[in-house]
Amino acid sequence: MVSGMETELLFSYGTLQQEDVQLASFGRRLSGRADALVGWRQEMVEITDPDVLTKSGKALHPILIPGRKDDSVAGTVFEITAEELTAADRYEVSDYKRVAASLKSGLTAWVYVGSRKE
Repeated sequence: MVSGMETELLFSYGTLQQEDVQLASFGRRLSGRADALVGWRQEMVEITDPDVLTKSGKALHPILIPGRKDDSVAGTVFEITAEELTAADRYEVSDYKRVAASLKSGLTAWVYVGSRKE
């Protein structure tokens, strides 16, 4: 929990769940709880941004695309500050866009999904 500040919910299914990425992007380890995003499916995208490659240690990152209503992607929902949400925006490359989505738990959270048109 982030005490004494206005918070946002961020759902992560990929590298933002990694402690090293959190420390490099937010300066702290995030705590969260398991949840899932329904109606989406996961694919992989190759990342070429040097900063993201350094932080994540990976060239292939998961990315979400619209799926069937029974598709589901597991992940973690984190409570973060507005400033940390801006830092997450800087971390994600142009392959991603941030949208508000309803999670399986009933919470609404920000999530980064594929930005390309289907």
